[in-house]
Amino acid sequence: MATIEQIIEDFSFLDEWEDRYRYVIELGKALPDLPAHEKTAENKVQGCASQVWLVSHRGEGADPVMTFEGDSDAHIVRGLVAIVLSIYSGHKASEIAATDAIDTFNTIGLVEHLSSQRANGLRSMIKRIRAEAVAAAG
Repeated sequence: MATIEQIIEDFSFLDEWEDRYRYVIELGKALPDLPAHEKTAENKVQGCASQVWLVSHRGEGADPVMTFEGDSDAHIVRGLVAIVLSIYSGHKASEIAATDAIDTFNTIGLVEHLSSQRANGLRSMIKRIRAEAVAAAG
């Protein structure tokens, strides 16, 4: 999976929205499939027009490192999931709780090109990940 730094750099070379859109879809295609047994109501993100599932894993300790898996039934949303995971996965819970991924999406110019439903779904994913990080750092 690409790092967020790599994704930001790649976006800097793409001037046309259509090229950026295709790149987001490519990121989604590169995202490992979430096993069917993880696609449960508990793992489903509420507030997304498409189906989105997120699974979090936390390490040991007071401020554990957290990793995330995710999936969606929509190509563009699956790409958004890949970007969100590249921002948050592998970081300490306190860092995740303090990071608003919308800032990164604004940096790469994606938020303004998302439909309001997709933007709301993106915010729902981010809110859930950050809430789980706050609980883990608790």
